[in-house]
Amino acid sequence: MAETLPWNLPLPQLLAELGAARDGLSSEEVRRRLAKYGPNDALLHRRRPLWRQVLDRFANPLILILLFASGFSAWTGEVTSFVLIVGIILLSVVLDVVQQARAENTVDALRRSVGLKAEVLRDGKVQEVPVDRLVPGDVVELKAGDIVPGDCRLIAARDLFVNQALLTGEAYPAEKEATNLLTPVEQPGQAVNFVCMGTAVISGIATALVVHTGRTTELGGLAHGLAMERPRDAFERGIRQFGFLMLRLTVFLVLFVTVTNLAFHRPLLESLLFALALAVGLTPELLPMVVTVTLANGARRLAARRVIVKRLAAIHDLGAMDVLCTDKTGTLTESEIKLAAHVDQAGTDSGEVLRLAALNSAFQSGIKSPLDSAILASQQLDTGAWRKLDEIPFDFERRRVSVLLGDGAMRLLVVKGAPEEILERSAEYLGADGAKIALNDVARQQLLKRFEAWGEDGYRVLGVASRAVQGDAISKGDEDRLTFAGFALFVDPPKRDASDAVRALAKSGVEVKILSGDNERITRHICTEIGVPIHGVLTGQEIARLSDEALQAQAESVNLFCRVTPQQKQRILLALKRAGRVVGFLGDGINDASALHGADVGISVDNAADVAKEAADLVLLERDLGVVHDGIIEGRRTVENVTKYILMGSSSNFGNMFSMAGAALFLPFLPMLPPQVLLNNLLYDVSEVGVPFDNVDEDALKRPVHWNIGFIERFMLVLGPVSSLFDFLTFFALLSLFGAGEAMFQTGWFIESLATQCLVIFAIRTRGVPWRSKPHPLLTTLTLGAVGIGLLLPLTPLGKLLGFVEPPPGFYLFLVCAVAAYLLLVEIVKRQLYRRLDTRFWSARTTAHEHRRRAPHKAA
Repeated sequence: MAETLPWNLPLPQLLAELGAARDGLSSEEVRRRLAKYGPNDALLHRRRPLWRQVLDRFANPLILILLFASGFSAWTGEVTSFVLIVGIILLSVVLDVVQQARAENTVDALRRSVGLKAEVLRDGKVQEVPVDRLVPGDVVELKAGDIVPGDCRLIAARDLFVNQALLTGEAYPAEKEATNLLTPVEQPGQAVNFVCMGTAVISGIATALVVHTGRTTELGGLAHGLAMERPRDAFERGIRQFGFLMLRLTVFLVLFVTVTNLAFHRPLLESLLFALALAVGLTPELLPMVVTVTLANGARRLAARRVIVKRLAAIHDLGAMDVLCTDKTGTLTESEIKLAAHVDQAGTDSGEVLRLAALNSAFQSGIKSPLDSAILASQQLDTGAWRKLDEIPFDFERRRVSVLLGDGAMRLLVVKGAPEEILERSAEYLGADGAKIALNDVARQQLLKRFEAWGEDGYRVLGVASRAVQGDAISKGDEDRLTFAGFALFVDPPKRDASDAVRALAKSGVEVKILSGDNERITRHICTEIGVPIHGVLTGQEIARLSDEALQAQAESVNLFCRVTPQQKQRILLALKRAGRVVGFLGDGINDASALHGADVGISVDNAADVAKEAADLVLLERDLGVVHDGIIEGRRTVENVTKYILMGSSSNFGNMFSMAGAALFLPFLPMLPPQVLLNNLLYDVSEVGVPFDNVDEDALKRPVHWNIGFIERFMLVLGPVSSLFDFLTFFALLSLFGAGEAMFQTGWFIESLATQCLVIFAIRTRGVPWRSKPHPLLTTLTLGAVGIGLLLPLTPLGKLLGFVEPPPGFYLFLVCAVAAYLLLVEIVKRQLYRRLDTRFWSARTTAHEHRRRAPHKAA
């Protein structure tokens, strides 16, 4: 019944039902409840249990069919083949699960290091604890910028506005109060005394009782997390496309080999096992593990550079990023704002301006900006005689904040904000003697020119005004007919190393675009100070008049956007994405959440508002463009290593399987037994475990690294036949030079196949000359170790069990020559492929540059 819902109950009754008190729980009681209710993880990443991960590997249809066929083989008496095949499959699954679990542990630890925290009353004092440690009955403190950490009933609230669009779809913040409802309501979004997990506090403060946590919250039941699953990005789509490509090839080759073997009247079971082993050999079954381990290793390296990765796939987008949009405060400037002056309309020092500004900053309950902190640091204000009656919080459309104060019978409305907005709503100004003078259009224009001149000198400026009102509440209509008091001027010196960071980003192929709420004069001044060239300027007013198509054309050529609203920031990002750019956005405020979510790479900072941190893909522990540049380089390094595995796996596997299919046409026996095929694939997979840790050439890191499925397909279709060419050469040598029978043929090709597909990594891993690029020791050790096992296996009892025989000495001489010739040819073909790729890249880049250069824009 509606009367029993927590927002409809009287607060004392709800406290009693939860066994809670207004001063919170004890630590002992929290431990007991945490064991009962579990972690508050609706906002956190939930891992699948180990048994589910293992089961998912065995859910692969190829593996299931292979296990069924091998079981049938054991039933017919081929127990040795059954044991070997099952053992090899188990080793592959264990290797995959262990490596991926280690990678996920690393990422989870990094994610927790920047996880959301809540201020909670425990043991009679306020403590900061991770959100996942909250339990029903906890009492939490909420303030502007927080994400509500659970479904909560308000105990006390002041000027509380909450954005609950996540649940209700309403774009405008809802005002909340700590009250008992007179009329029961059905939905929590309709209850003014209830706030739900995942919603964002826009302004005000509150004390709230946690009623539900984790999956029992409204959000937990709907979405199992803060946000719905995001669409696949370019990297994830590319991996998926590659998987479908390999699936199509696998189906074709398996059908071809099966039909061919049956046409030659070979044993049905043996032919089936061989075809399935061929399918497993062609499938890059370790691709998910290699991708995860590589990305996790990249996340670990980024953490060492003070960049925490929350979404692994974002590392690819970071490496591919070619535009970084950022505010200037804290990135181009020191973010150490100081109040430089407080002057009246004549430009002389005014204590009244400082007094009014300090009253507004002291009593407003919204987010305290650096400007507020600078004002309060300059004025030790005694607020004892004043009390706050009402407030209209700051928003990015009005660009001002209003506070209604009372002192006995007096009611004073104090407003501060953007000077243009304050002057537009002022009807008079204070003269030097304190007299009120009508503010006509001429005087207003003179004041605006003075403000603009300060902006050109690099000052940030606020307008301050006031008026007497009647009553204890205000509306937006009361913000008119103000008395203008004067200006507050602030300085924020530019960062000394900002210029070097911008130049480093440009040298690495990343263009920096500045999206600022400040006016163009201040932003121009900062850019000039640090030596950032201005290619064009657009203001928020101009953007508002542009269509999406026109904005897309302008956004390409302009790099300075001033006086932009949060919605305009998102429009700019979307325009750049439609133009084919990979866009990063660096922001830290409540107003940045939508832009962070809309960018290809959302970047925030550790001390950002909760909503900004939760929307971001990466969190910087230090707000510095130099750190962003370091992160971009690490992102490129990571993507390069993933690409190495895919290029090598696709070309080598395709070549070897193509050779097997070709051999089936003329050989009177299977070119390799099913257990030999699987063992070959296992040894090859083990050799590739070192790829995620490999070194990357510096030349490969000098420009954005884009996922290119077309190049991967071309690489596979060109180098695969090169591999097959040497396989067929080996077939000829075995049959003609060494007179190989079935066992000798299978042994010789097993060794040659393993050696070529493992050693080719040393050519594929670099675009340059292989001996000038140093591989990681782990990769070298595993690769040479796998080849060594392949060479020695035929000489061991296990080799005999697998059907191998000892090759003649002449075969090893042939092997050395064949492998050397193969690697040389691969090197020649590889360079031709990369040369064509680079030619197309620079041609496209030059065309795009000419397009941007000729695009019309406002002259800088």
